[in-house]
Amino acid sequence: MARYLSNLSKIAVGRERVSLSTMVKYPRVVLGIETSCDDTGAAVVDENGTILGEALHCQKDIHLKSGGIIPTVAQQLHRDNINKVVDQAIHASGISPDELSAIATTVKPGLGLCLGVGLSYSLELVNKYHKPFIPIHHMEAHALTVRLLHPVEFPFLVLLISGGHCILAVVSGVSEFMMLGQSLDEAPGDTLDKVARRLSLINHPECSAMSGGEAIEHLALQGDRMICKLKIPMSHHRDCNFSFAGLRNQVNKVIEQKEAEEGICKGQLLTCVADIAAAVQHTVAHHLAQRTQRAIYFCKKEGLLPTERACLVASGGVASNRSIRRVLQTVTDKSDMTLLCPPPMLCTDNGVMIAWNGIEKLRTGVDVLHNVDGASYEPRASLGTDISKLVRKAAIKVPPIKI
Repeated sequence: MARYLSNLSKIAVGRERVSLSTMVKYPRVVLGIETSCDDTGAAVVDENGTILGEALHCQKDIHLKSGGIIPTVAQQLHRDNINKVVDQAIHASGISPDELSAIATTVKPGLGLCLGVGLSYSLELVNKYHKPFIPIHHMEAHALTVRLLHPVEFPFLVLLISGGHCILAVVSGVSEFMMLGQSLDEAPGDTLDKVARRLSLINHPECSAMSGGEAIEHLALQGDRMICKLKIPMSHHRDCNFSFAGLRNQVNKVIEQKEAEEGICKGQLLTCVADIAAAVQHTVAHHLAQRTQRAIYFCKKEGLLPTERACLVASGGVASNRSIRRVLQTVTDKSDMTLLCPPPMLCTDNGVMIAWNGIEKLRTGVDVLHNVDGASYEPRASLGTDISKLVRKAAIKVPPIKI
């Protein structure tokens, strides 16, 4: 293990560093298209990091009414809106499609029906305007978005938290990832959404237009988490994997107990919804922090991160949660690291992150396709090299986190 990690650390720390501030006279420009789930996004970004134009169509309101994302509905909404969204982004950029250097599109992972809409549309543009095509891994794009905003150099640690994923990884290059751990069941955003639905928060006067995660965060500010105590998942597992399904089962039992005590039926609002929201949010945050702390210890022990100015990036939709950010800040402060998070509008799915990832790949010549024969999408896709077994074997004990 030591020899293997030694080689990985040399790759991570010894990599030639490329300044992100280098300006070019005629910057290359990429159109990014995102349709992996329930947001139709497009953006035009140049290699200096300037967002020339962007547009987004969010399906949230429609899916809230149906109680969750229905793939066939999401697919049709993408079909109905993709042309308008892309046209808006290009028009706002002030350039013509002929001036694009490449077209980048999310092809993995995601909902297959939705990925297919973006890929088909993009290939039509590629063939029409004779542009290179850059296939994008959705989670790689989330991980690298921060480099659009800050001069973050490789390697760095990233925590990717969303409705579909929960991953800890070391990022050592544009397409070079070492995965330390991931969720063994469901993602934190999925858990928060399901708890919100079980609590019927869409019927709460303050939360009717909010997503499940937004509603939990909003009500948690008003609640007392100590009234509803929940166990932190996987506390005795000395690795960096996550689990949220068991937490959701705990919460469901608490809700059933409270409904019986208050004499109400499923679908009615409990008087203690804010307390439950606070407890759930705290437990999710603590679980994320505990695993991230172990990842930091492991990376420092094995020399996978710089000894000075090491950075933790938190990205993905759940990274918009301010309470979770504060807890992660506690972890990085104690570890003498810097925490960086994209602004909320760039944490959720968007075209900007896809276009920027396209720029990063264009610079390094990675995955730039001039022949798109055989281009396809992948609903399921791993991220980089999985070294989670080495993390588990190291069995690093971490001190309790005081939040």
